[in-house]
Amino acid sequence: MPKLPWTTISPADPADEAVVMASRLEVASLRHVPRFFWFSLVSWRQVRRSPGAFGASLIAQLGRGVFWTLSAWESKEALYAYAKAEPHNSIMKRLRPTMSESHFVFWTVPAERLPISWEDARARLAEERARKS
Repeated sequence: MPKLPWTTISPADPADEAVVMASRLEVASLRHVPRFFWFSLVSWRQVRRSPGAFGASLIAQLGRGVFWTLSAWESKEALYAYAKAEPHNSIMKRLRPTMSESHFVFWTVPAERLPISWEDARARLAEERARKS
């Protein structure tokens, strides 16, 4: 299972709050995994250059076609600017037809608590999925 560990992109002031986003993305067929994985790496490079990004991590369960993302931002505006910027915006549009499930959860934490653990992120995603079921 490929994992890109938490990478601090821009150190946060411990007194600040961070906006955290976690996602669980599942492709409809394993034939979509190589393309999705490639675009995940392209998006990862973009995050590392994005203003307002504090840090990010990615887990790819290639054999299951499941991808997990975790990132922290200085604001919702910074996160949304990244999502709307290229190449991420085009990647989302191109991959949308290949997806079977997509779940996202957002919360804020004191920046001193970064990085967020994967256990916390997965628990929050599970709660969100259960709430929507």
